[in-house]
Amino acid sequence: MTAELYSGVTFESELKALTGSQPVNVLDVRTKASGVIRKALDTGKKSAEGRLIADGNGTACAKSLSALEDMIIEKLFDFARTTIFAAAGNAADVMSIIAVGGYGRGTLAPGSDIDLLFLVPSTPDQHVNRIVEFVLYALWDARQKVGHATRNIEECLKLSKTDNTITTSILEARYICGSRELFDQLYQDFRSNIVKRNARKFITDKLNERDQRQAKIGESRYAVEPDIKDGKGGLRDLHTLFWIAKFLFDANSPEELAEKGVFSQQELHTFQKCEDYLLTVRCHLHFISKRGEDKISFDRQNELAERLGYKGHGGLKQVERFMKHYFLIAKDVGDLTRIFCASLEAQHLKDAPALSRVFGQFLRRGRLTGDSAFKLDSGRINIGDEVAFQKDPVNLIRIFKVASDQNADVHPDALKMIRLSLRSIDENLRNNRRANELILDLLTASRDPETLLRMMNEAGVLGRFIPDFGRIVAMMQFNMYHHYTVDEHLIRTVGVLHGIESGQLSGDHPLSVAIFPTLTSRRALYVAALFHDIAKGRPEDHSVAGERIALELCPRLGMSRAETETVAWLIRHHLLMSETAQMRDLNDFKTILDFTSIVQSLERLKLLLILTVCDIRAVGPGVWNGWKGQLLRTLFTESEPVLTGGHTAVSRKERIAEAQMRYFDHHQNWTEDRKKQEAARHYDAYWLNVSLERQLQHEKLIARAALRDVTTDVKTDAFAAITEITVYAPDHPRLLAMLFGACTAASANIVGAQIFTTTDGMALDTILLQRELQDEADERQRAERVCETIKRTLQGRIRLRDALANAQRPTGRAKAFTVEPRVIIDNSQSNKYTLIEINGLDRLGLLHGLTEALFHLNLNIASAHITTFGEKAVDVFYVTDLTGAKIDNPARHKQIEKTLMTVLESQKPEEKKSA
Repeated sequence: MTAELYSGVTFESELKALTGSQPVNVLDVRTKASGVIRKALDTGKKSAEGRLIADGNGTACAKSLSALEDMIIEKLFDFARTTIFAAAGNAADVMSIIAVGGYGRGTLAPGSDIDLLFLVPSTPDQHVNRIVEFVLYALWDARQKVGHATRNIEECLKLSKTDNTITTSILEARYICGSRELFDQLYQDFRSNIVKRNARKFITDKLNERDQRQAKIGESRYAVEPDIKDGKGGLRDLHTLFWIAKFLFDANSPEELAEKGVFSQQELHTFQKCEDYLLTVRCHLHFISKRGEDKISFDRQNELAERLGYKGHGGLKQVERFMKHYFLIAKDVGDLTRIFCASLEAQHLKDAPALSRVFGQFLRRGRLTGDSAFKLDSGRINIGDEVAFQKDPVNLIRIFKVASDQNADVHPDALKMIRLSLRSIDENLRNNRRANELILDLLTASRDPETLLRMMNEAGVLGRFIPDFGRIVAMMQFNMYHHYTVDEHLIRTVGVLHGIESGQLSGDHPLSVAIFPTLTSRRALYVAALFHDIAKGRPEDHSVAGERIALELCPRLGMSRAETETVAWLIRHHLLMSETAQMRDLNDFKTILDFTSIVQSLERLKLLLILTVCDIRAVGPGVWNGWKGQLLRTLFTESEPVLTGGHTAVSRKERIAEAQMRYFDHHQNWTEDRKKQEAARHYDAYWLNVSLERQLQHEKLIARAALRDVTTDVKTDAFAAITEITVYAPDHPRLLAMLFGACTAASANIVGAQIFTTTDGMALDTILLQRELQDEADERQRAERVCETIKRTLQGRIRLRDALANAQRPTGRAKAFTVEPRVIIDNSQSNKYTLIEINGLDRLGLLHGLTEALFHLNLNIASAHITTFGEKAVDVFYVTDLTGAKIDNPARHKQIEKTLMTVLESQKPEEKKSA
């Protein structure tokens, strides 16, 4: 294998040729040796990459690179001891070079670190130290990332007792060259002094280490930019299993684990399949990035999919098919983890989960009353009859109901039997009335539906029982908006819904929590939450296809005709409220009329509000924010009187008065004249669409503006990952373009904006910027610099054209995506304004370009609705001509569309290409 990458004989002869017959200059020879090493590595890695592309065998690639490294180190060591330092004695008899850590496993990714242990006698002489130094510096000079330690056996054992990392590294120790006897002695002493005495502690520490690592990097194995090494379901999870197995069973390979009964042959095959796939992806990723990069980021996914041979099919892009395969592998790794931990528990080498410990004194072991199929095992539900699933396949679903009723987890042994019995979930079971009742009950009447659904999904039951759901299991959507796979997003949506119903989220969603008890279609809402994206990944619109699936699926689940129609309607229109609230002018009454003409009833309005909140919250961290909540509440309160005839809700005028009264409650010392003056400062839209908290902030901002013509305020939100900048300045037609241009000049990425004009001719505009810095103080300072740029721009102290030319153009993840540019001009959405909707790839400077173009087109912007969905920007402007009229002329429409399309397509050539 090594010879195919780079001949060891060739390498050895090239090293020897460096000395010649002259006295050896160690530094000179070492420098030249690094060049020989670099040549061998470059040649070997190029050959390995070619073979990887040809055969797709990641394990073979990683083994060959490890063998290449072994050859280099062995020949370098021999060269040092026999040629460079030959006069000082034979170091091969007294020292050993050992591969540890990942390198010790004998599989090496192209950008991985090289971890070495130089095992030396108790008192190494100067000769040994010089050889160690020569080898290390030659490798470092060749630009290799080498981690190393020089220790004797006693030091290795002493440190292993206190440092779990060192214990793990020695556990994987592999002999490369030098004294074999010294290595064997370390191995024997390590097993007798460390392994046999510390098994339970090592297992506990390793599993705790895994939990901490996953908590730090993200709990879900379905995050759409996974870390292939440290993420949940990644290589490190496999390594953790193997470390524990090696510690307990003295196994040097997964095959040995199967021989010793730890894994079945099927589980061994799964382990090998997962490891090979993950190694294949990791090797490709390192070759692409030319470094040890382990995050499968959006800008790498397309090229990885291309290299791995995936093709687009059935509505899924090639990159989405690749990532679906990846997530299925991550799921298999999770299955292996559960199986292995169950084996450890059976041997009392691992503590049972916390739930078992809490209820252990009440629920230790034994059959459940009146139920021969299941039993309690260490506080968890296990099978009480080996053929329970064969006798009655309904038990494949009922076991989760029993777990829910007992408030217990399902035992890993039972989950293993479930996976082996999945073929029993056939059409007969899918049409079984009791089975469908159980599914509906688990979704709508359990203590923790999110956990149960996730468990059912990972066991494979949910996707088999509902094949349409099975199609979206592990499916990712190749965009920057959705943070999780489709199935994980749907399950999280149910979790948020349960949090609203239970009142746990009353602080974030008071309106949704308040109206939930008034619903008459509670079950329909839960079903719609679970299935609203069930048709993702199909060629047709997923809302339309999802509606059709619901009409077929809901009767099977035992839902009434009315419930079925409600679920189907909610799925068909689950994006309606979000899009209306974020992309339409809620102060234009026609927006409300158009929205309510589709909703038609107050019950549907309530259902749609709650589903919308849950859907947005479940997209990912930081997607929901108070701004979106305020918009949804405004749309709800504006729509309610239209749907009820105005009899059960306060009028718009009364709601404005209530908002003003809440505001004035914070100013008890104000006179009536002062209150009237303040109320008259803002138009109705302001009082209806701005939260009380922000109104009070604005008041302080305006008070500070007495002596200034431009005043700004900053508010940071680490959770939502946004920073708000509010600007109070004299209004004029080009103001918006200048504000957006100043943000662009300051290299700030705009993700939203809310625009108001006061009755005395001032603009009160809030711009949402994407957060860039983790530290709060640093981010605030950055925002203040943006504010300074805005002030100087509006005061004429900055020439905007020059500032924009020098603005930094970040090379963000968005370059991995394409968004078809589109301009829609619509006169039907408003009675007073022409609506211009612009879709395109979000980028720095896009908003400035669009608003500047609208200014030069002599259009007045009455309101702007700036929305980003990951890499996609959807910007909606309500405009009139200079006389305040709609734009009716078709030729004028074409001119506007052409001008705006030019802005959308005006990326730099290299940006376009990479996008």
